[in-house]
Amino acid sequence: MSLRIATIGAFSMALLAAGLPAAAQAPAADWRAVAPENLLVIDTAKGRIVVELDPAVAPLSVARVRTLADQGFYDGLKFHRVLPGFMAQTGDPLGTGEGGSELPDVPGEFQFRRGRDLGFVNLVNAPEGLLGVAGSMPVFTQPDAQMMVTADFKTAAQGLFCPGVAGMARAQDPNSANSQFFLMTGPNDALNGLYTPFGRVLSGLDVVKALKAGTEAGNGAVTDPDIMTGARTAAAMPEGQRPSARVMTTRSPAFTALVEQKRAELGARFTVCDVQPVAEVTGG
Repeated sequence: MSLRIATIGAFSMALLAAGLPAAAQAPAADWRAVAPENLLVIDTAKGRIVVELDPAVAPLSVARVRTLADQGFYDGLKFHRVLPGFMAQTGDPLGTGEGGSELPDVPGEFQFRRGRDLGFVNLVNAPEGLLGVAGSMPVFTQPDAQMMVTADFKTAAQGLFCPGVAGMARAQDPNSANSQFFLMTGPNDALNGLYTPFGRVLSGLDVVKALKAGTEAGNGAVTDPDIMTGARTAAAMPEGQRPSARVMTTRSPAFTALVEQKRAELGARFTVCDVQPVAEVTGG
C-alpha cells in the first residue's frame, strides 16, 4: 500500500522550514481519521481528487452529494465551468449549468451551529467575531463564551470559501442547490453566506487547478471539458480499492507551529485562507 502526503499549500515544506518533523512523522495523537462515508473520491484523467465532506457544516448537502455519488450519478459528468484562480464546477448531467438530478432541491445551509467538539482554533480576530479553522473547514464564528447563553450550548458559525473548499452551486433562489457543486482554487469572500460550503479538498488540489479552463468572457464555459470518470464515497468502494485519510488536528503542536510560521512569513497579509489542512491519503 502506497502512501501519499497531500501537501496543500506546500505545508510539508513549511513544516520543514519551521524546523519541525515532516508531517508523516508527527505523533499519532496529532491526527484524526476521516470516516469513509465522509471521504469523496473523484477520479479524472488528470488525477484523483479527495474531498472531506463535513456534515457538521452542511448535513443536507453532504447527504445529497453522498447519495448521488454512490448511485453513480456523477460518473462521466463534465467540469463544465472552470475559472482559473476561482473554481471548477461540475455535477450537471446536461453539461450546461442548467441541469440537476430528479431529487428535490436542497435548502441553503449558509450557517451552522458550532459546538466545542469541532475543535475550532482561532487564527484572526475580526470586528464581529473570530476567523479560524474547525476540522478542515475555514470558518467565521462567535467566541466559545457565547455557548454559555444558548439553549444548545453552541454558537453561530459560517463556512468560508477559501482554496480547496467544496460548495453547492445554485440558481438565483438560495434554496435551489441540487446536484451541481464546485471546488475552489482561490479565495472568494463574495460567496460567503450566499452559497453552501460542504467540504474541503484534502488531496488533489493540483488536479483541480490543472482542469481545462474556460475564459472570463465566456463565464468559464469550457470547450471539450475534463470529466469525472468516477465519483464515490470511500465507504461505497470495494475494500481493496478504498483510500483512507487522516488529517492533522488543528490543536496539535505541529499545526500550531505551522500557523505561526505562516503568520510570520506573511505578516499583515496573513488570512484564514492561508491555512490549509495537512492530510495523508493512503491506499486506493
